[in-house]
Amino acid sequence: MKSRILTDHTLIIDELETSIKFHNLNFILDFLPKGSYLVGGYIRDIILGRETEKVDVDIVVPFNAIEIGKKIADNIGSKFIILDEKREVARIILNQIYIDIANQVSSTIEEDLSSRDFSINSIAFLFDKKCLFDPLNGLKDIEISLLRTHSENNLLNDPLRILRCFRFVSELNFTIDFNLITFIKKNKGKLYLVANERINYEIQKIVHGANALDAVLLIKKLNIFVNNNSSEDSFFLDLEKINYAELNQEEKEKYLPLFFISQILDEVSLEQLKFSRAEIGKTKLLRKWHFLLEKKNITQLTESDRFALHKELEMFLPSFIFYLPKNLRLDWLQRWRDKDDKLFHPSNLLNGNIIKKYLKIQDGPILGELLNYLSKELAYKRLNNFDEAIYKAKRWIEQNAPKCD
Repeated sequence: MKSRILTDHTLIIDELETSIKFHNLNFILDFLPKGSYLVGGYIRDIILGRETEKVDVDIVVPFNAIEIGKKIADNIGSKFIILDEKREVARIILNQIYIDIANQVSSTIEEDLSSRDFSINSIAFLFDKKCLFDPLNGLKDIEISLLRTHSENNLLNDPLRILRCFRFVSELNFTIDFNLITFIKKNKGKLYLVANERINYEIQKIVHGANALDAVLLIKKLNIFVNNNSSEDSFFLDLEKINYAELNQEEKEKYLPLFFISQILDEVSLEQLKFSRAEIGKTKLLRKWHFLLEKKNITQLTESDRFALHKELEMFLPSFIFYLPKNLRLDWLQRWRDKDDKLFHPSNLLNGNIIKKYLKIQDGPILGELLNYLSKELAYKRLNNFDEAIYKAKRWIEQNAPKCD
């Protein structure tokens, strides 16, 4: 459910000024020249009644943005970064507050606002006059939850903005304007011009948003990330038919992002887009077991196969749950939630050091195989205590240790 959207200019300005004081930002006003203004997501989120952990503040000044930013940073002892020396864009980092200061690039504020990505980010608060300036009707678009751009060239200037459309669907539950959808279809290929790290960042925002499912469905519908590999390597599910309510809220927040990533990107794309080794490794395991279960009914898995599945997927099993037959999902989730279930959470009664001490064997493959065997015996309830584990370990070594002539 959305928060109450502010529509009255006076109320919006009151909330802005209250927020500026709350975040101790009013101290920077003395450093800003006449004609400076606040713009972008900070105003948008105030209007939406949206609170975020990280506060992004965008300020436009008529001139000398870097010099002004440096003075502010020196005055408060905060970190200062020059983001773009040629265009004069600087950043001040103060705890969780990121203050970007940039030069006005056009001769008028209206021209400057008209060059921004979307109308919802093109509302300005003029510090001098203490009033809102909204030449592109961004406030109206916020009211009706519509994502619209003033000019397609604004997106072509930075094609990442194409992907940012889906981020606003995910985070803000906005609808993308029909003309913008048409533009995305025609220009999605230009995303390859964008640095991989920036694309990665936007994808992470998309899959972690409150309305990630809607954004992922749209990404799939428009084939945003389709490439030559994905037609052979993808394992897409019908996301609209899945009962996500089987996961609790904590599980949704923690495990759905990986599930969604695996639905829109193949392994080659994950590597190209600089995803972490952990994310790539987990996706490979999801694919491995999905493809195996396509060829073999889950009831036909051997004990060893089933044990290996739980061992490999233990830490993120809810990300895999929707690849299972519907009649198994709830039972598997309930068992996985039970940390004492030794099949879904493989463990051991003995560790390597104890085995080496009692059974006089050395580190190596044999020790690893023995530990895996004992863990599997425990998982299938054929092992109950330490003494049984030692006994079974001795028997296993007698049968499996290499024989010397």
